[in-house]
Amino acid sequence: MTLADALAEARRRIPPAEARLLLGHLLTRPTAWLEAHREEMLTADQLAQFRAMMMRRAAGEPVAYLLGSREFYGRDFAVTPAVLIPRPETELLVEVALGKVGAGGTAKILDLGAGSGCIATTLALELPAAQVTAVDVSPAALVVARRNALRLAAVVDFIESDWFSALPAVQFNLIVANPPYVAAGDRHLAEGDLRFEPQEALTDRADGLSALRRIIAESPRWLTIGGWLFLEHGYGQGGAVSDLLHAAGFVGIEQHCDLAGIVRVSGGRWGSVRVVESACI
Repeated sequence: MTLADALAEARRRIPPAEARLLLGHLLTRPTAWLEAHREEMLTADQLAQFRAMMMRRAAGEPVAYLLGSREFYGRDFAVTPAVLIPRPETELLVEVALGKVGAGGTAKILDLGAGSGCIATTLALELPAAQVTAVDVSPAALVVARRNALRLAAVVDFIESDWFSALPAVQFNLIVANPPYVAAGDRHLAEGDLRFEPQEALTDRADGLSALRRIIAESPRWLTIGGWLFLEHGYGQGGAVSDLLHAAGFVGIEQHCDLAGIVRVSGGRWGSVRVVESACI
């Protein structure tokens, strides 16, 4: 079967762009090469592998897991079903963190819930003078995160820990987290890519705020005076997160919006430092 015939067959089950991505990945060729070699023949083994990938995608398996990678902040990160697939909205959390540290900054940074390591590795690469630590409770996730950092030559100290529980006695200038914030029973958990991603990284199996509550409550012990905490959270949770930050004693509460104008990242500063509060930066 030719490449053109294989792609035509796939298009009956999955979008054409996805079919080209999968076939290009299988053949280790760019999609432009596929168009220029439409009459090339696939071997029987290649055709069988392509059909298997096509059927997995047709059943809903995320393209990122089939390809084994996803781009984040301009770099490719390996992903497996042990970690969440990096998403563009999480780049906002990175942008906020970079803005607080500044180029050449020597801050000590903690990433809670490392997953694929995309946040910690990106911060370490963008801020080479900073000291970045990342924790995750999942050994399988840490395997992926460490491999990504090694492949991208990022210096990150990865620790297996249930949030702060296994950390040494050290304080940080900046803590960032993208914790599970989807409420139990949310219909989105049964839709799209979320069906295949690790549920423990998506939902707290409660009201969606329990991990956020714990991080906000425990962060002051691990922050320097004037240190920042920033959290990614879900649609409609901005008010609740802001209230939690206020109640815990954080000042200068900031809320940052994504490109759709949705409050996606909230945070504040710890200690007696007075900072003007701002909303939807």
